[in-house]
Amino acid sequence: MTKFGDLISLDKPVLIDFYADWDEIENSVDTLRDVAAALGDRAKVIKIDIKKNETLADALRVKGNPTFMIYKNGEMKWRQTGFQDANTLISLVQQYL
Repeated sequence: MTKFGDLISLDKPVLIDFYADWDEIENSVDTLRDVAAALGDRAKVIKIDIKKNETLADALRVKGNPTFMIYKNGEMKWRQTGFQDANTLISLVQQYL
């Protein structure tokens, strides 16, 4: 398994969706697939289950579901809690390409 520090230290944007399985309404896999397809290899899109990664979620103070973050070169560039549509996420990530 890849360590979180290795994931976020890439020189391209990394969009992370912290989610919980119990929230099916806002846990839209299709949205992230659309984002990943639109961005291709210019960015990385990752889903992290809050319940399976409680230590990491606590360390990052993830309280809401879903919580999205964008990292680049190990630095958090953007963070938002609450549902985001694919077009919004694509636009946000494109700012850091």
